[in-house]
Amino acid sequence: MNVGYSPQSSADTLALLHKFRADALADGRFRLVTKVSEIGDPDTIALAFDLEDAGPLDGDLDNVARFRDLGVRSLLPTYNHANAAGCGCLDTEDTGLTGYGRDLVRALNEAGVFVDGAHCSRRTGLDLAELTEVPMIYSHANFDAVWEHPRNITDAQARACADTGGVIGINGVGIFLGRNDPDERAQRVSAMADHIEYGAELVGIDHIGLGSDYSFDAEDFNHEIRTNPAAFSDAYTKWGPLQWTPPEDLLGLSEVPGLDDVLAERGFSEADRAAVFGGNFRRVAEQVWRD
Repeated sequence: MNVGYSPQSSADTLALLHKFRADALADGRFRLVTKVSEIGDPDTIALAFDLEDAGPLDGDLDNVARFRDLGVRSLLPTYNHANAAGCGCLDTEDTGLTGYGRDLVRALNEAGVFVDGAHCSRRTGLDLAELTEVPMIYSHANFDAVWEHPRNITDAQARACADTGGVIGINGVGIFLGRNDPDERAQRVSAMADHIEYGAELVGIDHIGLGSDYSFDAEDFNHEIRTNPAAFSDAYTKWGPLQWTPPEDLLGLSEVPGLDDVLAERGFSEADRAAVFGGNFRRVAEQVWRD
């Protein structure tokens, strides 16, 4: 669950993080987790947090451990555009990680926090894979070879991630799938399966997962995109308001065929589907979060 991105300060992020923690602790449906061994109750949703940009660290790498202790277990260095750590996926100039960004990777490794390449530029993503000493992830990223978009990753990025032992989480956002019409709910699920199938052939099923990137405040987020052009671009807006794949569609709890059924029809085994639906991310979390 995201608790901060590029425009936010450390104070902003801490306030939101404390609110989400309090809300989760007061709601029996959720269980805050900091390590894999705390996951297990099938009747509760295990909840960890992520930061989407290094900005909320306020330039202080000691904040990595501070946020980790409050449940942040994943951090992506850049969100769409360049910052002190490196370049983003919407930048026209791509110089990769900075010296500070390289120090950040080391701090994330030491703290047991995922190095996440989603939203980063292509060279930044490759630099992350080269520097990390534990598996990195693309928590919510699709394949540029399937649908061309600056937020999607190249085959080279995917292979480099897999070479670290990492996982690429396929998302269900319409503009990253090429299926952004409101009526294309079933097509979005099918397009997610296309990316899973492509990724499995490219890097192996052990390196493919799900990171649906679903927004429970869709109207607010679309407003944020319109009113904060510095963080986005027409690559986000030219197809109209963003459409997402809700859990009900993803899990087959609506009239839309669920992803598990779609993958089964395409010949994916039960074991492979279980790996995609969480097993692969669980494996790398055990390696990175260090139970």
